[in-house]
Amino acid sequence: MTDSGMSGGHWRMLAVSVYLPTTLALVGFGAVTPLIAITALDLGASLAESALIVALLGIGALVGALPAGIIADRLGERRALVVSLVVDAGCMAMAAFANNVWALGAAVFLLGVSEAVVTIARQSFVTEFVPYTHRARALSTLGGVFRIGSFVGPLVGAGVVTLGGLRAAYWLAIVTSLAAAVISAYLPDVEREAPPGTLPVRTGAVLRDHAGVFLTVGLGAAALTLVRTSRDALLPLWASSIGLDAAQTSLIFAASSFVDLTLFYLGGSLMDRLGRRAVAVPAMLIMGTCFGLLPLSATAIGLGAVAVGLGLGNGISAGVVMTLGSDASPAVGRTQFLAGWRLTTGVGGALGPVMISALAAVASLSVAALAVAAIGWVGGAWLWHWATPPRPDPSDPGI
Repeated sequence: MTDSGMSGGHWRMLAVSVYLPTTLALVGFGAVTPLIAITALDLGASLAESALIVALLGIGALVGALPAGIIADRLGERRALVVSLVVDAGCMAMAAFANNVWALGAAVFLLGVSEAVVTIARQSFVTEFVPYTHRARALSTLGGVFRIGSFVGPLVGAGVVTLGGLRAAYWLAIVTSLAAAVISAYLPDVEREAPPGTLPVRTGAVLRDHAGVFLTVGLGAAALTLVRTSRDALLPLWASSIGLDAAQTSLIFAASSFVDLTLFYLGGSLMDRLGRRAVAVPAMLIMGTCFGLLPLSATAIGLGAVAVGLGLGNGISAGVVMTLGSDASPAVGRTQFLAGWRLTTGVGGALGPVMISALAAVASLSVAALAVAAIGWVGGAWLWHWATPPRPDPSDPGI
């Protein structure tokens, strides 16, 4: 899209063809995700084996990141979305029919790979379709849709499981994935005009050419992802350590998630008007400060205040990682670049829980919380330096 604004018709197209199918798919995905470990236990897995099965989802997403960029480039965003959502449904069916842990593990791993394709194809389409002046709002709304689906999915899944049993959640996910595939088929194709003499793009060349971006802005975005994922790992452990029960912990998470859900468009609007640093840096400082205060919280009220603060930082930064990646992506080789971007930030997200587990084992939860806080503060300063506005590229339809 080459004009400098977004009409109501363009927003409606995004709502129907991007946000609606994303919400549908994530409701099913969110319904299944909390039940993967329970399904593994039901098949006779040990606790350690169940944890490994759950981890295969993230491992599949990391392994699939670079191939996902190649697939999205070869097929185009629309076809890549449709095909990967159908594969999602197939993976859900594999899990529903799995009669041993190995079959379940294979289904979960392939689901992670497929989700990588879905994520990169969606981000690439929005980057191409939406002008730079509205890009952050569009991607923050997409990030908000991720949060809505993840919040609603487990609630819907609980009702479905109550009525139809554990495997019924997988059938729900099959239906939502196929429905999302049908709707995504109506996405318009984005026309690209490669500059004369442009050679076929190779993933390795794109990654080498933009290694400096991955090691600067990408490293800051990876730190932001690490701080975000640390919330889900640290808060339950801290709640348990101060004697809170499951119901109290769930309420604290609900409060944090509610704040998170209400702020995504505000964050995108601020980024479009004031620049990416106006959101990325405060979000890192807010979350870093909240983790720094975590060791001082010894009651449900204190922990609740910290959780709400984390929801504030996480909420306003919805979509900022995708936006930074889209800003830095080249017009030629965009999907391959976004695949490398997802791999870079995904490693940051995977390291968070691992680092917390290791520090809690050798030191304490307080040390782990302070380490995450330090990463938040340093990461905020790092992003302030490196998250500068992109230079306009005449060949990029998104600028």
